[in-house]
Amino acid sequence: MNALKTPKNNTGSSVGGPYKDLHIYYLQGRLKPGRHVLHTQFIGNWEEDDFSFLFFSEPARQEIEYLLKTQPQLTYIDSYQMTYDQWQGGLFKTFRSSRFRITPSWEISLNSPEIADGELNIILDPGVVFGTGFHPTTHACLEALDLAAQSSVPESLLDLGTGTGLLAVAAARLGCPKILAVDLNLLAAKTANRNVRLNNAQENILVVQGRAEDYIAHSAEFLVANIHYEIMQHVIGSRHFLTKKRFILSGLLRSEARDLANKLARYPVKILRTWAQDGVWHTLYGKTL
Repeated sequence: MNALKTPKNNTGSSVGGPYKDLHIYYLQGRLKPGRHVLHTQFIGNWEEDDFSFLFFSEPARQEIEYLLKTQPQLTYIDSYQMTYDQWQGGLFKTFRSSRFRITPSWEISLNSPEIADGELNIILDPGVVFGTGFHPTTHACLEALDLAAQSSVPESLLDLGTGTGLLAVAAARLGCPKILAVDLNLLAAKTANRNVRLNNAQENILVVQGRAEDYIAHSAEFLVANIHYEIMQHVIGSRHFLTKKRFILSGLLRSEARDLANKLARYPVKILRTWAQDGVWHTLYGKTL
């Protein structure tokens, strides 16, 4: 077992946000199911393949040492300390995308008088999950959802790779009454659930943890998939893909978008609009014929 070191400190300052500093412990292996004795400042555990990233708002060396002693399947790799803004890639503050106004939960309330006429306000607390809405593919998905709703609001929607739940909440704001939001990562699913509650959208959105490939069969009029291309190929390769009347496919690099467009050309579908953000990130909005 490697020696547990003090988290590396990346200099910087945080303004606002749910946490001032993050203390991240990077371990190989996954925690055993069940309750664990962890620091009261424990934020969450992000599991990726056979690795765990444990987040705390204060140093937690003793707690990590206890886990390493009591769970031999875990191996310490490294530790990091950084501000919340550094982890999220920049200061998360209120911004607008299409008709949506995305507001950090710590900035303003849902009924703020500052909301302009016609704006659809979304409260977002991303926690330590990526997905504040700043990424070009998220902007494109929000614009595509708004464009689709101007034609007709879907009666049901499947959001694969929901992350913080932002796109699911956006669909609910547009008037979609039945939404299933799916993410493989448990911490992401918990974060999305929190954002559903923050926006009082519990009657419209159900969040589940699971694989996108396992939920493509879910009956829904509209599909939103902002996911890794490897998973995207399984999704569009499923016979259930063509049961969706309309779709948004995003998270695609240029070569991936080109490959996907070639595959879709053999399907009974029509691409209604494409987005190419900075010539790198691509998003497709289309319908089945």
